[in-house]
Amino acid sequence: MPPNLFHSPRLDRAIDALMPLIAVLLALLVGGLMIVLMNANPITAYRGLWDGAFGSKNAVADTLVKATPLLLVGIGICISFRGGVVNIGGEGQMIAGGLVAVAIGLGYKDADPTLVIIACLVGSFVAGAVWGGIAGVLKAYFNVNEILSTIMLNQIATFGMMYLVRSEFIDPRQKGAAAPIPETERLPRQFDLPRIGGALDDLYRWLGLSGEGGTQWGTTLLHNGIIIALVLAVLVYVLLWRTTVGYRIRAVGKNPRASRYAGIPVRRYMVLSLVLSGGLAGLAGGIQLLGVRHRMNAEGGAIAFTGNAGFNGIVAALFGGLHPLGTIPASILFGALLVGGNKLQRTVQVPSALITALIGLVIVFVVGSDIFVRRRSRRRVTVSVAEATEAAEVRASP
Repeated sequence: MPPNLFHSPRLDRAIDALMPLIAVLLALLVGGLMIVLMNANPITAYRGLWDGAFGSKNAVADTLVKATPLLLVGIGICISFRGGVVNIGGEGQMIAGGLVAVAIGLGYKDADPTLVIIACLVGSFVAGAVWGGIAGVLKAYFNVNEILSTIMLNQIATFGMMYLVRSEFIDPRQKGAAAPIPETERLPRQFDLPRIGGALDDLYRWLGLSGEGGTQWGTTLLHNGIIIALVLAVLVYVLLWRTTVGYRIRAVGKNPRASRYAGIPVRRYMVLSLVLSGGLAGLAGGIQLLGVRHRMNAEGGAIAFTGNAGFNGIVAALFGGLHPLGTIPASILFGALLVGGNKLQRTVQVPSALITALIGLVIVFVVGSDIFVRRRSRRRVTVSVAEATEAAEVRASP
């Protein structure tokens, strides 16, 4: 047996690639122990979680709908982190995108639906980009910590939404009411994002896969926002790893001083990273409005609109290794946890906060696995240098 069998590069890469999956399994194991302490059966609980997320076509559709904003925010986080800046402002950027989209939708009710939908999506991207760009300019030109500025911008966006929805944007039917509901008028139904279930049904029938009762994807809430998110994930991968702009963004993130010495305008690419990241989060807000919410509601604060996607998208990006393509399965995983958690709660009668705890456990184990992978990488470099030095000494000896 060769002595270096367990130190082969392929085996090391395979172990590193499997670490996120191992982290999830460990998180589920600890979560199972928590369920046992609650006098419930973890196998039954996780079966309910699976059924709630993937047990039917409606469940799969709901999981993909929940994963869509996570994916958009996540691929934006990949850009900002690769550019060396931390974007914690996804919530505020989603709200900014949603506000611009609802303003366009309610302002042009009689316009062509296709043009309005496109204008809403473009407007939401621009609004999120501007909101992210503010933090980028503060970071690049005034050295303001972007974590603090993006968190504060979240609060500004939230309170701005609450003010506008209670005043300028409030549903006309709520004006003059004794206890008005702080929400906008529902967007006209012709501005809803088209659902793709009917197209899936047609595809199934064309392939001869539909049963006697039909595939019934057409009755689900699955809209074409998931297609937009998947296409953008691929485009962001191409941007970061196949273009000069992407190379410069990653170079600035790796080493700003060396990048500046090489002639790269570091400040400009810092701002660009947060502009693109904010734009994708803003687009997530626009898609959330047109595809799911159809109105802005300020009664529950930011979470009533975003569903915490601005923060959960960061987790999905980290779990996906800060890679746009890796963020796709990560977003689906967290979408499944969020959707299936309701079924888990009903199945074994445990608090819904358990899902939050599970997500937290996944974060802890994923971060821990990343540290483990980095240490393995440094150890491999050290061993390789030592082996190369030893080989050079052997060759140099008489």
